[in-house]
Amino acid sequence: MEMVLIRHGRPADAAQSDPGLAPDGYAAAERLAEHLAGGAIRRPDAVWSSPMQRALDTAAPLAERLGLPVRTDERLREFDHGVPVYVAADRTTDAEERAEMWRALETGRWGEHRFDPEAFCRDVDAALTDIATEHPRGVVAVVCHSGVINAHLCSVLERPLSMFCQLEHTSFSRLLVSPQGKRLLHTLNETAHLQLAARPDPSEGALRSV
Repeated sequence: MEMVLIRHGRPADAAQSDPGLAPDGYAAAERLAEHLAGGAIRRPDAVWSSPMQRALDTAAPLAERLGLPVRTDERLREFDHGVPVYVAADRTTDAEERAEMWRALETGRWGEHRFDPEAFCRDVDAALTDIATEHPRGVVAVVCHSGVINAHLCSVLERPLSMFCQLEHTSFSRLLVSPQGKRLLHTLNETAHLQLAARPDPSEGALRSV
C-alpha cells in the first residue's frame, strides 16, 4: 500500500491552543485536494486525520472531492497538544532560535510545554502501523503534523529522533508499505501543487507587456 503523509495547511494567527487554518491555509488545502484527487498520484482510497483542527480543516476538501469520510486517530496529534497557545517554529525568523527550538524537542520541551518524546514516537508508529494494516492495498492519505511525520520518518530511516526535515505546509511525503510491514520512503516534501499555483499566467504577462 501507499501512505501519503500530509502536513496541515498554515494555521491562523489566533491566540488559542488548537487553531484552524488561515485563509491562505484553506486555499492551499483546496489546491492540495485538487492535485491529489485529480490524478497527480493514484487517488487515495481513504482519508485519515489528526483530530486537531488545523489537520481536520486540511483533510476536509480532499475528503469532499474524493467522496470519502475523514477518519481520525488520537495518536496522530502533534506533540504540542495541550499547549495554551499554538506556536509554530517556522514563524520564527531567527535561525538560531528556531534551531534551539528543534533541538529542545529531542528532550521533550516545547517552550513551557513538556511531553514524553519516546511515548510520542511509539504512539505515532502504532497509529500509522494500524492504518496500514487496515488498508493493506491502495492509497491512504493521512493528514497530520510536522512533528508526527518527522517522528515516523526517523523510525522508517532508523535514525535518532529529530526534526530533520522542514516540511512545507500542505506538503506530502509518500511511503510504500509491504504486506509484511516493511516501509520504504518513496518521496519527501512534495509541493508541486503550491509551485503550480504560484506560477504566473503567461497570457497575463503578455497583456501587461503590450
